[in-house]
Amino acid sequence: MRSAQDQARTFFMEGVAEFEAGRLETAQTRFEAALALAPGRPSILTNLGVVRVRRGRFDEAIPVLDEALAQEPQNVEARAHRAMARAEMDRPHEALQDIERVLELAPDYGRGWGLRGELLKTLGRPAEAIEALERAIALGSDAEMHRYSVAALRGSPQAPASPPPGYVAALFDGYADRFDEHLVGTLHYSVPERLTQPLREQKLRFGRALDLGCGTGLCAPWLAPLAEHLCGVDLSARMLARARARGLYQELHQQDIVDWLSSTSPAWDLAVAADVFIYLGALEPVFEALARALAPGALLGFTVEESEGEPLLLQASMRYAHSQASVSEIAARHGFATRACWRAPVREEQGVAVPGLYFWMGREGR
Repeated sequence: MRSAQDQARTFFMEGVAEFEAGRLETAQTRFEAALALAPGRPSILTNLGVVRVRRGRFDEAIPVLDEALAQEPQNVEARAHRAMARAEMDRPHEALQDIERVLELAPDYGRGWGLRGELLKTLGRPAEAIEALERAIALGSDAEMHRYSVAALRGSPQAPASPPPGYVAALFDGYADRFDEHLVGTLHYSVPERLTQPLREQKLRFGRALDLGCGTGLCAPWLAPLAEHLCGVDLSARMLARARARGLYQELHQQDIVDWLSSTSPAWDLAVAADVFIYLGALEPVFEALARALAPGALLGFTVEESEGEPLLLQASMRYAHSQASVSEIAARHGFATRACWRAPVREEQGVAVPGLYFWMGREGR
């Protein structure tokens, strides 16, 4: 008969193998089984905490990481992942304390320098953030992403015209479970209602409507009553799962919106992109694709954050701002005429309204 310790070791090794294979849910189950047989073992606690962090279960990860660190205060892996969990739970001061202790123990831990930079950015310390991110780059940690962050912090017009591949999907996959509550409850987000108000006032109806960058489906309650067929497109699988649960879409697709628009049939008579272009940057590709996908006479509604100077500006928030003139010029080149444009906030950040531009455009005949 195998001892409990032997069984725990088997579950632990199975958990490690599942984790390395990317099967995180199964890995978590194995580590939990190991912990039940060997309570308090730091190696099991650490691995269970790590897998919970990777699965976005931050509130479940912190207690087991606390327990591991109570026994092994110099456990870099446990402390680094507790910092990540605290950062994701909007506890930046505690996260920074953790990551600074990690860097005392492991000064060449590039990922730690990257997290320190992001936390300092959140805490409004841009010069220190840039220094930390450049240290991460020098150590070979996620150089493309950190260069993008540095460019955003510096606010240079020469910043990249679009985000690194995978950035937006990863951002929103990690944000999906708390997206609605945070955006609406904390940031006082009301873009879907404001953007669609002219459609309701004019009592317009549409056959086939697109919700581009639909996310969790915050626009759907406003669009579904206006359209016979509503289709949502988004990069994030986890956001789409939330959108699907609303039961308001006839179609949902996980794909880059430019790629999807470029391959769909040109039969759509309404498209909405609420708070989407701020993550795209350069707008030429999306307007070229929209011109192909929308039928003559179709309507296009969208928002951008406003840049008062540069045509395109990567902001410290990691979102792009666009000038009114540049948006109108790009749209006109691709056959879109501005029907309405007005200024209104798109969200709040630290209690301050973020200025936005709300556009409605018409697709001119071909």
